[in-house]
Amino acid sequence: MAEQDKDRLHIRLHVYDDDIEVKVNRDEEEYYRKAAKLITERYNAYAQAYKGRKSEHTVALMTLIDIALMYQKERSHNDTSPYDNVLAKLTAEIEEGLK
Repeated sequence: MAEQDKDRLHIRLHVYDDDIEVKVNRDEEEYYRKAAKLITERYNAYAQAYKGRKSEHTVALMTLIDIALMYQKERSHNDTSPYDNVLAKLTAEIEEGLK
């Protein structure tokens, strides 16, 4: 149990106009800090663009959609299934040719 606690950190993240305390894995601290910075930057951009025209809730949702879209695009770039399918077909053809 004590060893698990050594691998975790208690950190404070500044996200937009709020400080959030979280306990994170030591090796993920940098990712949490970068995520908080990204959220703050995107929220600020939307808040400035829609100041007085959209509610804070709508600005937050727009920020979430923006970041989720980034995630989905990146995820699609990392989809290896088309390559796996081609490799499986090529392997089958090579094995058939070697028989």
